[in-house]
Amino acid sequence: MRDPAPVIVVGSGAAGLACALALSPRPVALVTKADGLGGGSSPWAQGGIAVALGRDDSPDAHAADTLAAGAGTVDPAVAALLAEAGVAEVRRLLVLGLPLDRDASGAPALGREAAHSAHRIVHAGGDATGRLLVETLSRLVAASPSITLHDRTTALDLAVRDGRVIGLHALGPDGAPLTLAGPVVLATGGVGGLFAHSTTPPDATADGLAMAARAGARLADLEMVQFHPTALAVDGLDRLPLLTEALRGAGAVLIDADGLAFMSAEHPLADLAPRDVVARAIGRRVAAGQPVYLDLRPALAARGPEGFPQVMALLAEHGFDPYEAPVPVTPAAHYHMGGVLTDAHGRTSLPGLWACGEAACTGVHGANRLASNSLLEALVFGRRVGEDIPATAPEPVPTLPPTPAPDADASRTVLAEVRRIMSARMGLARDAAGLCAALAELEDLDAPRLTPSAANALLAARLLTAAALERTESRGAHMRLDHPHPVEAWARRHVVTARELLEVARAAA
Repeated sequence: MRDPAPVIVVGSGAAGLACALALSPRPVALVTKADGLGGGSSPWAQGGIAVALGRDDSPDAHAADTLAAGAGTVDPAVAALLAEAGVAEVRRLLVLGLPLDRDASGAPALGREAAHSAHRIVHAGGDATGRLLVETLSRLVAASPSITLHDRTTALDLAVRDGRVIGLHALGPDGAPLTLAGPVVLATGGVGGLFAHSTTPPDATADGLAMAARAGARLADLEMVQFHPTALAVDGLDRLPLLTEALRGAGAVLIDADGLAFMSAEHPLADLAPRDVVARAIGRRVAAGQPVYLDLRPALAARGPEGFPQVMALLAEHGFDPYEAPVPVTPAAHYHMGGVLTDAHGRTSLPGLWACGEAACTGVHGANRLASNSLLEALVFGRRVGEDIPATAPEPVPTLPPTPAPDADASRTVLAEVRRIMSARMGLARDAAGLCAALAELEDLDAPRLTPSAANALLAARLLTAAALERTESRGAHMRLDHPHPVEAWARRHVVTARELLEVARAAA
């Protein structure tokens, strides 16, 4: 066989970097919209990495907590795989230089977060885990001669021949067309950029999901969007600052405008209840005009300000003194449990296409992701994808014909409208009337010459909303006011194609 085709990894967050490293020394083309390495949402992750390292813990217990948080739709085999493989993956990263925080004995310090039955969250630099993890992986990628970085490069679409993915169409930094041949890995992150209030960067516009959808890949659980309960409630920002769940794990308490702690009346685990429960409890109050605050003082007394350096810096940046008074919080779109359907090796329904990280739906998160499982999933499945892809000879990929320059003004308008509609209709609580209204509004936004981000966001918004309309029950992060209870027939993954969902969207609109 001729020299194998490079594997095209799209995305430079934790999953993409882990996959690229697992592929080495095979040739890799790492494609990212970012300027340099370390793009996406991973660097912003303040929470840690969930891993069963404690003496009173086990992978079985970690998997059981993952199942419980996922509200009946987690794949038990994949949860067990994640918990077991995660231990080896974190230990491997320790050897490679990940600077985990240590306790007095020198062992990795273990924290606790919502819905975990044990202290099993490791951190690096306090609440800087995502940033330090990405820096560690980026350093290793930069040192690998087999990985070629294509940064400031926009992925446009998958090249497909006879139902098989054979490459990627993209635009380079100068706007010139770029065609790459080889198997493709989508590690493009989630959908936070579809919402007006999100903890993720605004360029998280569901690019991988949209490309896979257009190519005909099977998708799953698109309606399952997790809203983080405690984003800092400040106006005028593209990305709301996150107040990590580790704060509540260390003792921070949610209070209402009268200073009363209210979560004990909402759930037996109070402030450490599953994220969907906490987010809705806060969301109901905020929607009724009742501000909610997070009192950080118990957490700061327990761990000191050095335990939360990023939180302390962002609070100072926005004029808050957490020692003086509690700080205002609001729910914000945070993580997509759905995505491109994959198996336990990251294989999609299309030969030649893999997915990992938030872009994928492996079945490990179910209807509600367990806190701090996301970075672990990125590491474990990034490696599994890299180890699974066979060497193949490159095939010729036809270049795309020239297209007119996009309409930047129309694209900005479409993105703003998508975010408004999704926040209003596809937020913490949904109903058929609102979802149908959203689909009608989204249908009216379709326009020629959109930028790739705007076109991807619009398509993904229609798919997510149609999936939410189809799922006539409430489960985990998906709450239907007109179907407020779980339905046994829906205790499964919701597997669809874009064609099926767009038929639903058109009928509803």
